[in-house]
Amino acid sequence: MKKLTTLLGTILMAANLMAQTTAQDVLSITQKVNDYFMAKYADPTLPTNVKKVRPSSLWTRAVYYEGLMALCDIDPQERYLDYTDRWAEFHHWTPRNGINTCDADDQCCMQTYLMRYLKNHKEEILERAEENLDHQMQTPNDKKNATAKTKGTQPSLYGWWTWIDAIQMAMPVYMQVYKITGDEKYRDHAMKMYRWSRNECGGGLFNTKDGLWWRDADYVPPYKEPDGQQCYWSRGNGWVYAALVRCMDELSPKEKTYKELKKDFLLMSEGLRKCQREDGFWNPSLVSTNYAMPETSGTALFLYGICWGMRQGYLKESVYRPIAEKAWLAMVKEAVHTDGFLGWMQGTGKDPSAGQPLSYTRIPDFEDYGTGCFLLGATEYYKLLTNYKNL
Repeated sequence: MKKLTTLLGTILMAANLMAQTTAQDVLSITQKVNDYFMAKYADPTLPTNVKKVRPSSLWTRAVYYEGLMALCDIDPQERYLDYTDRWAEFHHWTPRNGINTCDADDQCCMQTYLMRYLKNHKEEILERAEENLDHQMQTPNDKKNATAKTKGTQPSLYGWWTWIDAIQMAMPVYMQVYKITGDEKYRDHAMKMYRWSRNECGGGLFNTKDGLWWRDADYVPPYKEPDGQQCYWSRGNGWVYAALVRCMDELSPKEKTYKELKKDFLLMSEGLRKCQREDGFWNPSLVSTNYAMPETSGTALFLYGICWGMRQGYLKESVYRPIAEKAWLAMVKEAVHTDGFLGWMQGTGKDPSAGQPLSYTRIPDFEDYGTGCFLLGATEYYKLLTNYKNL
């Protein structure tokens, strides 16, 4: 009887929480967050200047535009498209550092370029994407860190994604080009690079037992957090979770590749379910008490994937909808400022220690990628609430 009472109480609490959130609420908050960013960074062509000057086609800004394109799905506004095209045209629809770059961070901007290609059909966009990927597909990674702590000792044609963030930055580009052209070589090469990161880099960066990823070979055991727990970085796992969604969106559910990625998505969903904080956030270090605090970027990316999974019918709403609702309400209550600024946002880095200490008011070194993560999570949550159907 006690267990039944507890279960009923949990269900009622979740129902009450969900009743308080409307799709219009979600859209209004999302617009506010985006308006804050667009007002602060009104000229999208200006370079960033954090310790050094970098072009605005760098990965942090590219992630923002992924989120803006998602917002445009549910809130189509010409100013969003104008803002995007001014940015892309300024960079000549070209990867940062040119066509011959093999760095996933440089390639991230092509996700938005290719999304715009589907609307404006500028052939130069697709041509430059193909040229870049074709170059990488013929170029082994001979950098020293490509084989550090891995099973092999030779440069790998597939060993470019030595850190898990790269999976989000570049893998969807391969799948987009595959979908547009129908050329399977892009899909197949991307999967070989993914499997290299998953199974070989550092002995394998995906711990299927926990459903979570180590950020790179430096964090694979015997590395541990100070409390003896594994170091699973929140945003790093968020990058992979988002990448799985973005890649599956470019594939047919009937394809073997889709089914392979779906298995990892489900493993991650279960792993993430187990380590959500009571307040709805996830820690910067997912299973560790080290730096136990709210963190917005990882939480937003997990919301993105969880809502997508429910919309596809892959995740049970009875289990995951309360998780999504808690995540959304936590960010609205504890992270979103009245002007649209986002607090509890971890700055750039590669592990839970980066940018510490986090707080409600601290401004991270870059604001753009965090806003992009929030837009992705928020728009997918909106779609869940409205039973939105992708066109």
